[in-house]
Amino acid sequence: MSGQEAGLSAIPKTTQDQITAEDVRHLQVPLRGVRDEPIIGRVAQTGVGLPVVFLHGLVGLNEHWEGVVERVKHRFSCTTLELPLLSLDGPDCSIQSVTDLTIQFLKKFMKQPVVLVGNSFGGHVALRVALKRKALVRGLVLAGSSGLFERTFVKGAPVRPSREWLVEKIGELFHDRSFMSEADVDRAHAALSARGGARAMVRLSRSARRNHLGDHIGQIAAPTLLIWGRNDIVTPPSAAQGFADLIPGSELFWIDRCGHAPMIEAPAEFARAMLDFADRFAPATPHHGDGH
Repeated sequence: MSGQEAGLSAIPKTTQDQITAEDVRHLQVPLRGVRDEPIIGRVAQTGVGLPVVFLHGLVGLNEHWEGVVERVKHRFSCTTLELPLLSLDGPDCSIQSVTDLTIQFLKKFMKQPVVLVGNSFGGHVALRVALKRKALVRGLVLAGSSGLFERTFVKGAPVRPSREWLVEKIGELFHDRSFMSEADVDRAHAALSARGGARAMVRLSRSARRNHLGDHIGQIAAPTLLIWGRNDIVTPPSAAQGFADLIPGSELFWIDRCGHAPMIEAPAEFARAMLDFADRFAPATPHHGDGH
């Protein structure tokens, strides 16, 4: 067993038992892609209680969840998983592969079924996990999720996007553009200027658009909370209502004056909805095997 593989199996055995609401544990976790090559995920863990895993969008970061995590960590054991989406290539660069990487993480790192919280592309991945491995998922919280309808972020994307193009595109994610971080723009510009970065963004976006879940959404069995900005122009309110109509027993929580990234624009409201949603869950039992 390699050092990386040893770390993969050893990290989760103690993490959730030892961590407190005030601790934050940062990890780099090795996963395996389609070609059995290592793909390193960044993980941060904090909090106590109901286990929750947060999944980001195409240009998202673990840090984008911090405002929510800070407000719910007294009630939830919070794990943020950041995958290097814009560095994926070949057969790893699809929503199907990202789903499988997420399932791999849940099976190897989490000791019991979790609530998956996903924004945008991450919400789409959460839905796919819930459909493919129901035993791994206790609940879903979807914010601006793709899977039914989305206005593509990457239409007309140049091979090497300029910073100005990114400012405009990232700005569209917000109702109030003052929430757009210059550091995020710089980071996204660097990632998309790197070899293959823009190509990965386009490929992942296209694979998500081709993976329409309308015929399958009704099979979602996990309790589901939809948190949606009323001013989301990427996945508009009609998409939220579509999910609410198709997912049995789902709840829809609207946030006024908010766009596609409510965890950034309205973390207090997002957290309040999550805390209310937590009342739906009884204590979990550990999962075993491969999640079938």
